[in-house]
Order: sequence, then C-alpha cells, then structure tokens
Amino acid sequence: MHENREYVNVVGAGLAGCEAAYLLASLGIKVRLYEMKPIRKSDAHHKDGFAELVCSNSLRAASIENAIGLLKEELRQMGSLIMEAADKSQVPAGGALAVDRDEFSDYITSKIKECSNIEVIHEEIKKVPTDAITIVATGPLTDGELYDDILRLTGGSDLHFFDAAAPIVSKDSIDMSKAFAASRYGKGGDDYINCPMDKEEYLRFYNELITAEQADVKGFDKEIVFEGCMPIESMAKRGEDTMRYGPLKPVGLIDPKTGKEPYACLQLRQDNRAKSMYNLVGFQTRLKFGEQKRVFGLIPGLENAEYLRMGVMHRNTYLRSPQVLNPDYSLREDENIFFAGQITGVEGYIESTGSGFLAAYYAYHKFLGIEPKFKFDGETVIGSMAQYVSDPNIKKFVPMNANFGIIDPIGRKFKGKTAKKDKNLALADRSLNKIASYREYLDSLRRA
Repeated sequence: MHENREYVNVVGAGLAGCEAAYLLASLGIKVRLYEMKPIRKSDAHHKDGFAELVCSNSLRAASIENAIGLLKEELRQMGSLIMEAADKSQVPAGGALAVDRDEFSDYITSKIKECSNIEVIHEEIKKVPTDAITIVATGPLTDGELYDDILRLTGGSDLHFFDAAAPIVSKDSIDMSKAFAASRYGKGGDDYINCPMDKEEYLRFYNELITAEQADVKGFDKEIVFEGCMPIESMAKRGEDTMRYGPLKPVGLIDPKTGKEPYACLQLRQDNRAKSMYNLVGFQTRLKFGEQKRVFGLIPGLENAEYLRMGVMHRNTYLRSPQVLNPDYSLREDENIFFAGQITGVEGYIESTGSGFLAAYYAYHKFLGIEPKFKFDGETVIGSMAQYVSDPNIKKFVPMNANFGIIDPIGRKFKGKTAKKDKNLALADRSLNKIASYREYLDSLRRA
C-alpha cells in the first residue's frame, strides 16, 4: 500500500485537482488524473471540460488590499495554472477578476491534456485509490460509493451545507431603455448593467419574492446555508431592507435618467467575452424556474429576459477537517492521502485552487521522501487557510473564504483614517516577501 513511487493519483479535475496535477507535473512527477466527466456529471455540471465554474464567473476582488486578491497574487507569483487561465480569460468586472467561463475551462483543459506528465483517465472512482500517494479533489458534490468510502477513511459523519447559483440572461433580452451601464463609483469601465428600482417597484418585487414558490430541496430547512451564496429569497425574508444593504445596494450608482441614486439596483455582470451573457449578481436562488421568470421579471429591464441558465441550489459536502487533516492537507490517519478543494472546508474558487497547490507541493515532497525547504505558515493567505482547516481547537467548523482575520497578526498598530488599508497592505507586503522565497525554491525544483 502506497509503496508505488512511479506516479501520484489526483482524483477530480476541478480547480483544485487541475492545480494539483499541473504543479506535480511541472515538478517532474508523473500524474494519473481521474475525472468522471463525460461518463457522469453531477447535477451542477453542464460541460465536459475541466475546471468548470458552476456558480459565478467572478473570482472576486482583484486588489491585494483584500485577502482573496492577495491569495490570487500569491498563486500568480508561484506559477499557478488556474491564475494563468484566469488572467488570459478575464472579462471586465470593475474591481473584481471575472472570467469567460468557457475560455477559462478550455485553457485549463488544453494545458492538462497537452502535458506529457499527466495521464487523464475518464473513470468514476468509487474508492479512494491506495496504490500510490493520492490527492482527493472530488469537490463538494462528492456522493455515492466514493462519499461513503471517504466517510469510512475519515471516521466522519454526514456534514454539508447548501450552495446556490444565480441565473444567467441573454444581453439582447435586457431592456436597456430602463437599465444602464456603469460600475459602482465609476471603478473600472461601464462593466455592469444596472437595473434601477424606485421604492414602489422595489416593494412590489420584495413582496412577490418572499411569497414565491420554492423548489423542494431535500433537507434544506435543516441545514446550513453558506452566507456568501445565500438564496436571494432567504435574504429577503430577513427584512424588507436587507437586500438594499446587500446585492441590491444602490450606493455609488447614479441613474443617468434621474441623475440620482435609485432606491435599489440590481447589477448584472458580464459572463463571457462576447458580452452576450450576463448573470444576476447576488441572485442565487432556489425558486422554481417559472417563479424565477415571473418574480425577477418585475425588475425594470428584465420583463422579457431570456434565461440561458436558471438559478439552482445544490448540497455541498465537506469534511470535519480540523479533526482529520494535517496542515499539509494530508489525512492524519494516512499521510499518503491528501485532500484538496472545497471538500476540505475552504470556500471559493481561489481558496480551492490554493488548497490544491499546497496539497501538491507537500505530496511532491512525500513522493520523494524529502522534507520541504519551506512550509507555508499563517503569514501568507494560502498558509493561513491550511492552518484554519486543520486547527484542532476549532469547536464549530464551518466553510470559510480567505480573509485577513485568520492570517497571523502583523504585530503593530495602525492609526488614522487609512488604518485598515495600511494594515492590509502591510500584511500583503509581508506575505509577498515570503512568497518570493517560496517561488525561488519552486523554480529551482522545476529546473531540477
């Protein structure tokens, strides 16, 4: 068991799996990458390609003043395949990094398939392979016999939360006589389409939304809803103005027809480079399809919208990672098995990518039987995420996005109006200085 030193198994060709496979391959390790598509697709997947973005096309904030922006830069500097693909498939999104989904997936799929060190095997894995060091990156939709085998390996119990995706509409079907193009505070170009509402229009939409018929999602009412992907109808039920302080926030948007901020405003973000598809930002939902068209059609500009993809909800599964994983993402009970991606409890596309990168980095050293020169610690975002999911002192573990709250403190206080920005920039500077050393080490391994 695990005596094989000819290759490393990677199970799953999502963001984490592709990142892990590609890093290992770039370091000279043969990889067997198992992917069940196109033989079988989950309910949330539609394409045959790798690294399919099933929810939003946004990879969130781009600036290093934000933890997720800093994580992107950490990965970018270390030669991440996912960040390379994101930069090449970028579409306008103000201060965020958003991508053309198809270009993004196609780029990664081509890179993986063209890599001589990666053997792609299209097969549905039902048990965690034990013939070699293995990285399990099967994602939060892991189910069936493989799910049962993972529970057996981890001694875990059923643990999951619910996630949702927003609808996508055709650009040509948006009534631009009512909507307008702009970015909040003019940040970036006119990257978003904005559908303004006055108070009467907003209240009519609100009242219909909170009484609309929802799709039956088994177990939903008993489970956790991830705050970052909360269904819009669940948010609305928290109070009449909740959406106006969330996805329908009008602040920083001026309606050119009135010269004023609207009472509420829905933003739609470009979803492909051709500008033919736009997604409803923050409108994750579990409304029935007919209800989505009816209720969202009350928003000015969307009365006759053509829906290219309806909003959907799905169950996401994750491990009790603090009880079962080491800071290198290996299993405490079997350190030749690594986990990566959202199944570990890191939440988000780039966080999943980061976990795949680290799992591969440590699996490489395990494969060669050597100690890594550097271990990623809490002074980097990528390291702090690994420490968070493996911290045995966490009593109530829930999935989490990258944030500066889990990174090691800087050790000095900042004052004044720009204190928060100054502190975040100092954290970023410290992190990127460390990453420079890691990059130099990785480059030496790639050349070896």
